[in-house]
Amino acid sequence: MRFRVQDAKVALGERGDPWWEPTEEGRRERIAAAVRALLRHRDGTTICPSDAAKVVGGEQWRDLMETVRHVAAGMASEQQISITQKGELAEADAKGPIRLGPGLQL
Repeated sequence: MRFRVQDAKVALGERGDPWWEPTEEGRRERIAAAVRALLRHRDGTTICPSDAAKVVGGEQWRDLMETVRHVAAGMASEQQISITQKGELAEADAKGPIRLGPGLQL
C-alpha cells in the first residue's frame, strides 16, 4: 500500500525533485508515477496519455506529450502498462491516439 502513496506523492510533486525546479529525470519519474496512480484509480480501465501530462505539466501539459509517450514506451517494455489503439494492443511507437492500460506488473 505504501507504493501507492509514494506514486501519488511523486506524481503531485510532493516527493522527488522539486516541482518548481524539475530535472528531466525527475519529470520522467513524475510521469511514470502519475501513470501508475491514475491507472490504479481507474481500476482496470485505460487512460489517455494527456491525463498524466496534465497531472505533471499543468497548463503546459501539451509540451510533455512526447515525453509521456517515451515514458509509456519504457513502462510497456517492462510490462508495467499496456499501450492500445482502437481497443487492440499497439506498439509503443504507434501513430495517432493511444490509450494506456494496466500491464502485468502494475
